[in-house]
Amino acid sequence: MPAHLTTRPEYSLLIDRYDTWMFDCDGVLWHGDRLIEGAVEVLEILRKRGKRILFVTNNASKSRKSYKTKFDVLGVQASVEEIYGSAYASAVYISSVMKLPKDKKVYVIGMAGIEEELREEGVSFIGGTDPADCTLEPFSLSSFSLDPDVQAVLCGLDLSVNYTKLSKAFQYLTRNPGCQFLVTNEDSTFPSADGLLPGAGAISAPLRYALEKDPISIGKPAKTMLDCIQAKVNFDPERTIMIGDRLNTDILFGQAGGLATLLVLTGITSKQDITGPNASPIVPDYVTQSIGDLRVVDGQ
Repeated sequence: MPAHLTTRPEYSLLIDRYDTWMFDCDGVLWHGDRLIEGAVEVLEILRKRGKRILFVTNNASKSRKSYKTKFDVLGVQASVEEIYGSAYASAVYISSVMKLPKDKKVYVIGMAGIEEELREEGVSFIGGTDPADCTLEPFSLSSFSLDPDVQAVLCGLDLSVNYTKLSKAFQYLTRNPGCQFLVTNEDSTFPSADGLLPGAGAISAPLRYALEKDPISIGKPAKTMLDCIQAKVNFDPERTIMIGDRLNTDILFGQAGGLATLLVLTGITSKQDITGPNASPIVPDYVTQSIGDLRVVDGQ
C-alpha cells in the first residue's frame, strides 16, 4: 500500500530524502491555463533547499522553447534545459537512436511543437502543419504521390487530425519498406482546464487498428524518455522522485526507472483507483491530495 502523506513531519522527511524531483505538468502543476494552488510555492521551497527540478511531460503539442513560454505566463520558474517533453524525446530518438540518414524524412501527424524539435535535431519531415495536409477535402489515392524518402511516421497529439493525414501515414507504413511507426506517447486522455479530452493515444489508435500493429512509444512510461534525460542530466535514481497524476504513465515511468513515485490526486487518477475494489496493480510509493500540500513544511 502507498504511504498517504498528511502531516508536516511526513512532508519534511520526503523532501529531505530526495535530491532530484521530476514533475509531470498537466494535472500536477496546472490544469490548462490555471495553476494548481500552491504549486509555485512548493517549487520555490524545493529550489531554496538545493533540489534539482525537472519537468517531464508527454505533451507533444509544444516544443521545449514554446513550453517555456507557458511556464513564464503562469509564473513558474523553469529553464529550457529543465524541460523534457515527448516531442523533444522523439526527435532525439529519431536522430540519435534510429540515426535517420539526413536524406530521409519523417511523416508527421502532429503540431508545430513536434516540427520545431525535429528541425532542431536536423531531421527532415513532411506533413504536420502543412496546409495541404490540414484539409477536410476527401482523400484520393489517385492524386497521392508516395515520397520514397519517408522512413518513419511520427504521431502525436494533433488538434487538426483528419482522414488525409491518417491515409498518408497508412500508405507510408504499408508501402515504404522499413518505415517505422512511432508515437510521441500513448496517453488516452489529457486534463484540460474544463475536463478530460482525447489524448495522443486516441489520435494514433485508428492507425494501430488499420495496421494491426503497435507503434514504438517514446514518451512516458517508456524508458526512452528517461534515457533522454539521463543523457543530459546526472542524477542518482535512488535519490530521485517522480511526481505525477497518472498511474499508467507517470508512476509506471518512475517505477521502470528505479525512481520513487508520488501520486497527486489533482488530475487523472482518483482515490478510488488506488483504494477501491478494482484498484490498479500500479502502486505509487506515496500519495498526497495535491502538490500544494507540501507547503506545510514552511508553515504555509
